Amino acid sequence: MFAEIFSIAFQFADVFAFLILAAAGLAIIFGMMGIINMAHGEFITCGIYVTVICVQNGVPLPLAQLIGALSAGLVGIVLERTIIRHLYHRPLDSILATWGISLMVTQGMLIVLGSSWQGIGTPLGSFAVGGYTFSTYRLVLFGAAVGVLVGLYLIYMRTNYGVMARATMQNAEMARALGVRTQRMYSISFGLGAALAGLCGALYAPTMTLIPTMGITFIIESFVTVVVGGANVLMGTAPAGILLGVVRTILNAWYGQIAGQIGLLITVIIVIRLLPEGVSGWLSRRGG
Repeated sequence: MFAEIFSIAFQFADVFAFLILAAAGLAIIFGMMGIINMAHGEFITCGIYVTVICVQNGVPLPLAQLIGALSAGLVGIVLERTIIRHLYHRPLDSILATWGISLMVTQGMLIVLGSSWQGIGTPLGSFAVGGYTFSTYRLVLFGAAVGVLVGLYLIYMRTNYGVMARATMQNAEMARALGVRTQRMYSISFGLGAALAGLCGALYAPTMTLIPTMGITFIIESFVTVVVGGANVLMGTAPAGILLGVVRTILNAWYGQIAGQIGLLITVIIVIRLLPEGVSGWLSRRGG
């Protein structure tokens, strides 16, 4: 009996980690900055490829993952300064621009790197509970997801940058009048979102089959988690991950992966219908 309960809890932790890590970067870029980033999957892919290439050249995996996250963040800052900063308050244009970036990056990687790349294998082995075997690295991913949530809370609620960033997102003109360098805040925030996407890719690199189009694996879950969570990334992302994780875990266990994916999308439709401002909007009203 304990083994079955642990198996269900483990599956939930795995789904929760995937949803949170995939959505954290998008929650900042889309939820807080209003940029509908269709190239989110490519930032994740950047983190994956940089991590794998570093490991294959002798870099320890944790350091390679850090390099993968930082690489995606630097690419994000460059894109924000050259393209994205002209698209604030223009959501339709941001969709087209980032979608175009996504297509160019994907096709460029296919040409330069080919259709597949040798992976690095999942570290840390496995452990057994009852008659079930579980990957130890999946627990690391769950811990990383919790760490990302705690880190975002501390950054945005306990630092000067967090105060200035939140002020910029809420009212850029007023923040600028009070001396905040809003363009710098936008650049740093977009870079942070891109770095979190790269971190997601870096963490999942050992578990993935490497192909240039792998970003699509993450992007659906990213958007549905952010939409369900609502605009307040600090308040909505974790509850959204828990809600969607429970739904998907139950349906996966009873009916399989396809039913879990369908149930995830149906849950999003229901939440949008009942809670147009997402979970964070509902929590704000209850708190107020």
